[in-house]
Amino acid sequence: MPDEQRHEMVLSYHRVRTALGVLGMALPMVLLMGGMFDFHRIEPSISDFYHTTYRDIFVGTLCSIGVFLICYRGYGRRSGDVINDDWLGTIAGVSAFGVALFPNESPTDQIATMTQQIVGIGASPLFHYSSALVFFSSLAVFCLVKFARTENLQRRRVYLACGWVIVGSLIGIAVASAVKILGTGSPQEAVIAYNLVFWFEAIGIWAFGLSWLVKGKADIALVRLAGRVTRDQEGQVRS
Repeated sequence: MPDEQRHEMVLSYHRVRTALGVLGMALPMVLLMGGMFDFHRIEPSISDFYHTTYRDIFVGTLCSIGVFLICYRGYGRRSGDVINDDWLGTIAGVSAFGVALFPNESPTDQIATMTQQIVGIGASPLFHYSSALVFFSSLAVFCLVKFARTENLQRRRVYLACGWVIVGSLIGIAVASAVKILGTGSPQEAVIAYNLVFWFEAIGIWAFGLSWLVKGKADIALVRLAGRVTRDQEGQVRS
């Protein structure tokens, strides 16, 4: 493959990864600021913004993330890989659609969406939370397994840190949700008062966004390095 064409492909990956990073960083911030300015409160979870006037932002952003992840091909399967980047991105993308299109518990008992009509209003949260589990797990695998293979020590540390933050956030979401639903007394009151589910979700999504932004910067560094090497080679030939 000619160097120019290879560089164009790398830049295309850079744009996809940067878009994913920006969307991941922006979603919690937009919902947080919107909730504070419009409702003077934060919803108990990011998913609960589906039932507010910010539904379009919640659904649109997650669907955009899903499209980018499905379109992301990444690298082929390497030795020891259980799954390649393409399939992992597709799984993460489809699960992002699941989170967006299957609402969590509705504040009313009225069916409001097509997916609730199809699976039932009681079953929709099951699809929502299952999709969220697959989504966060896939993002953690990207950070801990796929991205962490870089030879750049600093970037590897960032990817590993982001991956473990996502894993920790997933555990925090599960524990906080269980306490919120099943707990009593002070623990339950603390989860609700401090919107712990929302913050665990936000931290996990921010870690996802940061890891993809750093990966996008790595693409640009690779293009610059390749261009410098090519120029050096051309100079050696001419001399």
